[in-house]
Amino acid sequence: MRPEGSGKQLERRRQRAIALLKEGRAPVEVARLVGVDRRSVRRWNAAHRKQGAGGLAARPVSGRPSKLSVRQREQLETMLVRGAAANGFESDLWTCPRVAQVITRRFGIGYHVDHIGRLLRSLGWTPQRPTRRALERDEDGIQRWIKQEWPRIKKKPGA
Repeated sequence: MRPEGSGKQLERRRQRAIALLKEGRAPVEVARLVGVDRRSVRRWNAAHRKQGAGGLAARPVSGRPSKLSVRQREQLETMLVRGAAANGFESDLWTCPRVAQVITRRFGIGYHVDHIGRLLRSLGWTPQRPTRRALERDEDGIQRWIKQEWPRIKKKPGA
């Protein structure tokens, strides 16, 4: 998994680690100071010895670029915040197929339903399931029972 930070920030961290090693600090101490595992420090040191500063250089992020631009992702998030009902669905529940439909309708870009979860996670959204409750549920009656009946029948009386 790729660590947090831009390529340049990660490169600066690797360079700092090498500078600390050159000061004579132990790899374990350097790892603690820069916030990585000691094996990473040793790997960076080996790359630096073989390739010099180029061994520590930031590399392009692998993987396919996102189909949605940064602006489109912001617009999508705004649409998600408004809710599914505001986007023409019967209920206010977002599902991956619904999000895929919205993306296709709004931006003309097709996403596979299985990828929508990853897209939503990258936007900071997490899967949530609505709480199932009976239609006949009497909230006032439940609260009354909790306040009056429950203290009367529980084993240890309240203070």
